[in-house]
Amino acid sequence: MAQIIIQGLLLSGLYALIAVGFTMIFSVGRVLNLSYGIYIMVGGYAYYQAVQVMHFPKIVGFVLAVAAGVAFAVATYQFLVRRLENDPVAVEISTLILAVVMQSAIIIMFSASSRTMWPLVNGVWRVEGITVTYNIMLATVASWFILGGLLVFVRKTHLGRAIQAVSMDRKGAMVSGVDPRRISMVTWAISGGLGAVAGVFFATYTQLDPAMWVAPLIIAVAVVVIGGIGSIVGSLIVAHIIGFMETITTSLIAAELRGVFTMALIIIVLVVTPKGLFGKEEL
Repeated sequence: MAQIIIQGLLLSGLYALIAVGFTMIFSVGRVLNLSYGIYIMVGGYAYYQAVQVMHFPKIVGFVLAVAAGVAFAVATYQFLVRRLENDPVAVEISTLILAVVMQSAIIIMFSASSRTMWPLVNGVWRVEGITVTYNIMLATVASWFILGGLLVFVRKTHLGRAIQAVSMDRKGAMVSGVDPRRISMVTWAISGGLGAVAGVFFATYTQLDPAMWVAPLIIAVAVVVIGGIGSIVGSLIVAHIIGFMETITTSLIAAELRGVFTMALIIIVLVVTPKGLFGKEEL
């Protein structure tokens, strides 16, 4: 039981990091970015290329991975979403197509084979029958440190309050002198950075694979829908619920069924309360 609790906590931190960037884009732009999983994939492959192919130090590879995620997210907004943001359906379709195209590009550049990523830190922590890798512990601590910093940024800084203003009332924010498009670009940049960080940790936790963007995207959608679209707090809480559900399913039932109960929970929540458990649409 202690092993399940610890693994659930560790996995939940990573899921929370994955979900929050997705939540922020919807809260500010009212669009579902279905290419979000690509930032995770780009971060993972950028880190792999920098560290395992070009032999840069791990910290340099990590910074380059985050920069790649931010650059790709900003480019997605500037050259695609910005021209379509008044049509949410067009944004969803185009970002999904972009994700598929990027998967094909990764296959061409790196092949379709799965690759094992070196952990950021080596070693295993063992105590009283509990075994946890230092790498996933680092991923969890880093995730919560980043999320804590993000919450402080959003609630205490001028730019963060501008992001909140746009998420609550776009037209009202414009009247107050806030440029919604600038705020949207900043939000997409933050989302790309969060996705890339998650990508590095996710790839070292599982494997590097051209289809690795799909599972995190499903996790993000699940967390956001169940928690309440646009609610960061809801996303954080539901990330823990899903993390524990998947850990229990994998440990006590069957690994093949890890996503089944999550999908069932989405259906139940949508039927009972379509706005999600927290029903908020602002940060």
